[in-house]
Amino acid sequence: MEVIYEYAWLIPVLPLLGAMLVGLGLISLNQVTNRLRQLNAVVIISLMGAAMALSFALLWSQIQGHPTYIRTLEWAAAGNFHLTMGYTIDNLTALMLVIVTTVALLVMVYTDGYMAHDPGYVRFYAYLSLFGSSMLGLVVSPNLVQIYIFWELVGMCSYLLVGFWYDRKSAADAAQKAFVTNRVGDFGLLLGILGLYWATGSFDFGVMGDRLAQLVESGSVSNFFAILLAILVFLGPVAKSAQFPLHVWLPDAMEGPTPISALIHAATMVAAGVFLIARMYPVFEHVPAAMNVIAFTGAFTAFLGASIAITQNDIKKGLAYSTISQLGYMVMAMGIGSYSAGLFHLMTHAYFKAMLFLGSGSVIHGMEGVVGHDPALAQDMRLMGGLRKYMPITGTTFLIGCLAISGIPPFAGFWSKDEILGKAFEANPVLWLIGWLTAGITAFYMFRMYFMTFEGKFRGTDEKIKEKLKKAATIVLELESEEPVPVFGPGAMKHGELAATGGHHDSHDSHGHHSDTPHESPWTMTLPLALLAVPSIFIGLVGTPYANYFEEFIYPPNEVVEKVTEFNATEFYVMAGASVAISLVGITLALLMYLQKKIDPAAIAAKIKPLYELSLNKWYFDDIYHRVFVLGLRRVARQVMEVDYRVVDGAVNLTGFFTLVSGEGLKYLENGRAQFYALIIFGAVLGLVIVFGIT
Repeated sequence: MEVIYEYAWLIPVLPLLGAMLVGLGLISLNQVTNRLRQLNAVVIISLMGAAMALSFALLWSQIQGHPTYIRTLEWAAAGNFHLTMGYTIDNLTALMLVIVTTVALLVMVYTDGYMAHDPGYVRFYAYLSLFGSSMLGLVVSPNLVQIYIFWELVGMCSYLLVGFWYDRKSAADAAQKAFVTNRVGDFGLLLGILGLYWATGSFDFGVMGDRLAQLVESGSVSNFFAILLAILVFLGPVAKSAQFPLHVWLPDAMEGPTPISALIHAATMVAAGVFLIARMYPVFEHVPAAMNVIAFTGAFTAFLGASIAITQNDIKKGLAYSTISQLGYMVMAMGIGSYSAGLFHLMTHAYFKAMLFLGSGSVIHGMEGVVGHDPALAQDMRLMGGLRKYMPITGTTFLIGCLAISGIPPFAGFWSKDEILGKAFEANPVLWLIGWLTAGITAFYMFRMYFMTFEGKFRGTDEKIKEKLKKAATIVLELESEEPVPVFGPGAMKHGELAATGGHHDSHDSHGHHSDTPHESPWTMTLPLALLAVPSIFIGLVGTPYANYFEEFIYPPNEVVEKVTEFNATEFYVMAGASVAISLVGITLALLMYLQKKIDPAAIAAKIKPLYELSLNKWYFDDIYHRVFVLGLRRVARQVMEVDYRVVDGAVNLTGFFTLVSGEGLKYLENGRAQFYALIIFGAVLGLVIVFGIT
């Protein structure tokens, strides 16, 4: 098995090789490379498959008890400063490698069906492979500097993928918003890294934690400064894992193709923030105030995301806010010191949320044949309904995902979410209450989504609803009339064409995708859904309180052996019963509102209009940020430009003016006549004699 560890560096390198081969082909032999679409896809999928096989081998070796393997080489040195690069394989690394490679492989297979008719098919695969390589490089990094390098590469890939359909203004804007928002958190992370190195003299996770604790205990570093450094580092995960107040980029990032939403915005990139908290756990655990900040930030984010998701009509936006909420659970778990519970939920969530996002993509793919390739219509749940009859595989797997995320036993989400709630109750009942209420809201909005999409009557041909949505879309098109005309992707329509065709424009009619009813997706899309359904149902069984194998495998790095407490059946049944009960209440409300129609959602919204408006407008965070930061910074920029024009440029221009005037005057004195120069000298001497003579 030692040979596997020696070649573990191939795991991030194999996807990078695929991205390089395809990328060079696109640059040098563009037309040939684009014609060989399937071959390029096979190459990239095969290389990711090889990386997945190596990852599973490493995970099995770690389960068998292989010690942590670290291999490094000196990358830079100057005096006492030494910086090493390499890779480390431990329990956490092996687990994350398997999660990333399995989800990435299934998403790549799914992409073949979803992007089949997109001209950027090959480029998309190159971006996917580059992202996979960056994320895997981040996971195996042995120190904070190397993590930061791959952290930024992951952010760059996110920018490329979110803005993949860059000729759509909304996609280009979303990519920029994601990039800028993440830079805010990354700047805090960079300051935290530099501060920790200044204080501890190391970039190694364990060394930093031990030295910082010793320095605070001895008084060499103030407790306030340690808290500040920990919170600065935490800003990185706040941005990457879309935690309050830097959560605003993730819903807009749904403008990218749906496979991206499943890969980087559900299973991998956003999980990188939680992974970094786990890696930095030796530092955070010695700073209780920072742990409290992490816990309450996660709890508030969980509630915030859930409260916004209940009013979303865009199926992908609803799942995006659901992701924000679930990431809040993970961060809260880390903050209360429940290391294994947070990572357990990260694992289960990666599979069932990837399946839900891919399921939403399958729904959109089926709807586009009816309403056209405009996301404003194809992604709106008000035009769906009854899709289970037309898309049985997608409907069944989506239901499994809804049951899993709602915490219904024995699905995976029940075991991981219930463990977080149990630990939260022990740590702080207030956090448990927030998490418990959020669990009920989660069940409500997920089954609202399921009933609106898959049950009841199909509304895609309802002219009243289409007319209403068409008017809203027309207003948006008029507001964006200056936008360049898209040439591919879901936005590939002429301005005003939506209004002229009643929302039926379909740029892919030549491929026979237009019909009066939705259709099930091809096997390349349904097979990954079926495969992801398996861990969504069963993977939670590795972490049951009866036999918590996951907790025995994943535990904080400072603990040699995990402390296994005796199982308290009564306590478990009470806590589990409470969480399942609130989830069932949420499901029942969704059933009565959106399937049986016994409760009118509009009437309830009218009675609680302020709260409804708060949720519908996303707690006004986007509006506030736009006014304060976007418009505010524009005003500041205009003021700075005015100062630059009048003061800086004015001073330079004034200097030039004086030089010009003095030069013009002096040119008349420089006539080349010696007698004239002698007269000037005589006059100057005479003037000095008179002045000094008088004094």
